[in-house]
Amino acid sequence: MPSLRQAIRQALANPALQAALDANAERRRAARARAYATLPEPWEVLRDRAARVRAEILAQWDDVLAQFTAQAQANGFIVHRAADAAAARQTILEIIAAQGEGARLVAKSKSMVTEEIGLNAALEAAGHRVVETDLGEFIVQLRGERPAHIITPAVHLRRQEVAHTFHDLLGMPYTEDVATMTAVARGHLRQVFLQADVGISGVNFGIAQTGGLCIVTNEGNGRMVTTLPRVHIAVMGAERLVRTPAELALMLQLLPRSATGQDLTVYTTLLHGPRRPGDPDGPSERHLVLVDNGRRRLHTTPLADALRCIRCGACLNACPVFREIGGHAYLGRHGEPTPYPGPIGIVLSPGLFGFENFGNLPYLCTLCGACAEACPVEVPLPELILRARAWSSGESLPAATPPGRGRAPFAPFLRLYARLATRPALFRLAQRALRGVRMLGGLAPWPLLRGAGHRMGKGAVSARKGSARHTSAPPVAASAASPSAKPPASPPDLAATFTDRLRSLQGEVITVADMAQAGQAVVSFLRHEKVTRVLAWDEAHLPPEVTAALKEADIATCPPEQAAACRVGLTGAALGIAATGSLVLPGGAGRPQEASLLPEIHLAVLRTADLAPDLTAALTRLHLPSAAMTTIITGPSRTADIEMTLTIGVHGPRRLVVVLVAAT
Repeated sequence: MPSLRQAIRQALANPALQAALDANAERRRAARARAYATLPEPWEVLRDRAARVRAEILAQWDDVLAQFTAQAQANGFIVHRAADAAAARQTILEIIAAQGEGARLVAKSKSMVTEEIGLNAALEAAGHRVVETDLGEFIVQLRGERPAHIITPAVHLRRQEVAHTFHDLLGMPYTEDVATMTAVARGHLRQVFLQADVGISGVNFGIAQTGGLCIVTNEGNGRMVTTLPRVHIAVMGAERLVRTPAELALMLQLLPRSATGQDLTVYTTLLHGPRRPGDPDGPSERHLVLVDNGRRRLHTTPLADALRCIRCGACLNACPVFREIGGHAYLGRHGEPTPYPGPIGIVLSPGLFGFENFGNLPYLCTLCGACAEACPVEVPLPELILRARAWSSGESLPAATPPGRGRAPFAPFLRLYARLATRPALFRLAQRALRGVRMLGGLAPWPLLRGAGHRMGKGAVSARKGSARHTSAPPVAASAASPSAKPPASPPDLAATFTDRLRSLQGEVITVADMAQAGQAVVSFLRHEKVTRVLAWDEAHLPPEVTAALKEADIATCPPEQAAACRVGLTGAALGIAATGSLVLPGGAGRPQEASLLPEIHLAVLRTADLAPDLTAALTRLHLPSAAMTTIITGPSRTADIEMTLTIGVHGPRRLVVVLVAAT
């Protein structure tokens, strides 16, 4: 087992890893800059609001968690509390064992909490077959590796390495074409989805007011594992809470932009219990495992603010250390790997799993402040890292500090530095004024005044690479970021905005004047695609003009048992979201979620009268608990897990076509 020092040296000497990390950081930065420019309010305003929300929730943790648990149980979730990793593993094994004797096929979507508790090894030891279905997780599982990044598990791999893996283990003829490799994974995993006995997912947020779960994914695998198996087990860190749908909307404005540079992920799944009487699909059992595993203890320490983290991975992409060594080099004192690398990981790992094993990690930091600038919920990472270093060295610290109010020795300096670092002219002036600080030797945080790229000794980040790659928060367009920016002179054209946004995501929009034309457009599209049957919502949930046109054209509907063989799924939509080009599809009787999930093409009919301006307005208009599952769909399924190459069509539909009807 390599030591931390050996792992770092190996990472620095690996040119393929260096190239992969460079590409990830630069592309993420550019994508975030584009996404921040579309925010409805300035970035700093929203992140400050989100930080206060997360701090308030943690200050009221017992009450919020109790409300969430009660509402979730009322919705039909079977809720389990797990004090530690062993209890969480045992609970999940017992749930699976209750399904009957014998080995089970378990389909998993990406979940950092299941990595944290070591779930896969426990499932395999019990004789079950467990398959990671996120493309990046699937790749690293095939290779017998750990995820290298919170968001992009296979970030450390080049396409040639993935090609060899698929050739050797899946029998794929060798090719380095990313679209071909993605299609091979899609074909292999489709049978896993259709045959799985149990689906296991993580949870991005629990909504206390409604007792619902929010899961965000891009590929469609998250929807598969929460829709198709008879049993779904959601594994959630007990701190991942919001109080209301409005707070959820705020977090969803920041999480995807910070994580992947998207305005909204392709699939935002809102779960409010198992299948209900009359529902055409969905699991008959939904279990929720609430994992503590050190979180309560961490909440009583000076590192409590780390629990505000929403796992976007932005701090990893901004960190000059992570961008040199990657996630696999973050090892404990005895070579133990941690599931949480990067700036947030070097605080969470010792805080959750013990300083005796991971107290060495807080020193993997230059204190440049880039992580704090990138964090969408203002986790004060430099302060927390300094506290963790003090704790690791045996210094006595107070039991707790109010959220956002650090007592670290450098806290005043770090606050001043953060302000200077965001104002280049003042920063340069401060550098010139403080040249004499060299005389103070080790008492002065000189590297901070020189920037993250300063060469501080053998093996440190080179000035050339640091200056090219280090940045604080990505630039935001002035029109979006300026607090004094004037609002539009007239209300936006919601239909035009929706159309532009969806087309920018490779979606397709067919605009018609009325429902009669909508029926004709649907039939014309199906004939062009040579489709004679569709997987459709029931007639009661589609416009009568559309169903009449289908009957006249002799286009049949697929029976449920043949759903996976249908090329086109036809649905309506409860709402459209103009700002993100999204469709809102509630489940329920007559509205199979499979129609928007299994076919290669998803064809939807939407009225302009049902357009909401933004996500907040949409979630406010919906009564979320009225459906066991509601899905917000933003474009066709996609991935960038192989060398950051965008590929359309993974596990969900390759095409999303919306017939937009102008008449009410």
